[in-house]
Amino acid sequence: MRVGSFVLAARFPGQGEGEALHRAVRSAEVAEESGLDTVWLAEHHFVPYGTCPSAVTLAAMLLGRTRRLRVGTAVSVLPTAHPVALGEQAALLHVASGGRFSLGLGRGGPWVDLEVFGAGLEAYEKGFPEALDLLLRWLREPSVGADGERYRFREVPVVPRPSEALTEAGGPEVVVACTSPASVRLAAERGLPMLLGMHVGDEEKAEMVALWRRHARAGGRTSAEVKGAAHVSAGVCQIADRRSDAAETLLKAMPGWLKQGLEAHVTVDGRERRMRDPLAYTELLCGLHPVGTPRLCADRLAATSERTGISRFALLVEGSGDLAATEENVRRLGAEVLPQLT
Repeated sequence: MRVGSFVLAARFPGQGEGEALHRAVRSAEVAEESGLDTVWLAEHHFVPYGTCPSAVTLAAMLLGRTRRLRVGTAVSVLPTAHPVALGEQAALLHVASGGRFSLGLGRGGPWVDLEVFGAGLEAYEKGFPEALDLLLRWLREPSVGADGERYRFREVPVVPRPSEALTEAGGPEVVVACTSPASVRLAAERGLPMLLGMHVGDEEKAEMVALWRRHARAGGRTSAEVKGAAHVSAGVCQIADRRSDAAETLLKAMPGWLKQGLEAHVTVDGRERRMRDPLAYTELLCGLHPVGTPRLCADRLAATSERTGISRFALLVEGSGDLAATEENVRRLGAEVLPQLT
């Protein structure tokens, strides 16, 4: 089982962006010290929900500050980036870090980001498969040209080539955030592991893994590929000596952050959007994920892995909104939970 942290660089009420980003960086440094496997970095634009607008940029910084830790994006929003530009950045980080970078990709949402970056709504609604395939070609082939609906250019050499890294893999790991049967099929047909959201429980995650396997087999993926797919389960983790104390920590801090953060999202086309009730959502997360004593947290992770077949976790550890509490949470995860999972 491989346990990592999920870092949003969340700005809680009353905090500044610098405070949120400092907490994100420190939590990653402590994650390496504490023996965690990976730090997954979220990307958001124009909202306090997450103050990191470029997950690959923050990943580069953290790869330079660490020696063992794997660093991944969760996710880089593909419709707002050119796939070749993102592919070049991923290749650079893969080669320079000796293979410690994972590229998580997602479709994002119908937000005003599409207007600001000039992508347009069509890039979100229809363009993700074309962009994903172009990016995958960039990470796997020595030279690439394109003649698609959105991207057209003459063949050019791939520099740097991801295969130049001294790793067994030919390029950086690519993971796709999946929230629907269509995205599950998209990932499965390409043999790409899924990142499943923290709002989803074990039963639904198990169903998505089963669906992925069916589509992967139908798409010609080998039994080894299907069996070896390293999907990632996102969740929340808060550790305390009593479960009630862990839940109380999150229930005091997270609803305020969720309210101001989620309310700040603006749709690009004025469509109506429904926002989750922040308190009810926090309560849901406390019930779904490792929130409580170290023993409870270990049991919850083991149960999720057994029910879903997922062996990798990206756990939000900054739910208290406090730097010292976040560092302690990460250290306890490494010292008191991980040893129970081996």
